[in-house]
Amino acid sequence: MMADPIEGQILVLTAAKASVPPTRLPALVDRAQERLESDIARYRREYETVFEDDDRCAFLVEWGHWEELGERFDWDRRETSAVRRAHEEQLHRIGRRQDRLSEFEAALEIRDPLIIGT
Repeated sequence: MMADPIEGQILVLTAAKASVPPTRLPALVDRAQERLESDIARYRREYETVFEDDDRCAFLVEWGHWEELGERFDWDRRETSAVRRAHEEQLHRIGRRQDRLSEFEAALEIRDPLIIGT
């Protein structure tokens, strides 16, 4: 099993803003991680990697990618939105730590974030 892609504090923050129960969001993120970790090589080939460390790899994927994943995972719109928001908040945190926040914010105007634990 790979590392958790989203920090616990990010899950708490996102759950407070999301339209899903706070206890549900970590399970949704874990489910996405389980399914996406086997695709990490494909994401590395097909998408821009904007950050990587020992714990996670962050990609920029096409706009609407999370809607496709939500359908694949059989999530409703709120669940999909909550998980996407968790990935976005994690990318913002990475951007603040790396002094790249404005770069990431500009990219998120046209792309979706996707973070996979490594």
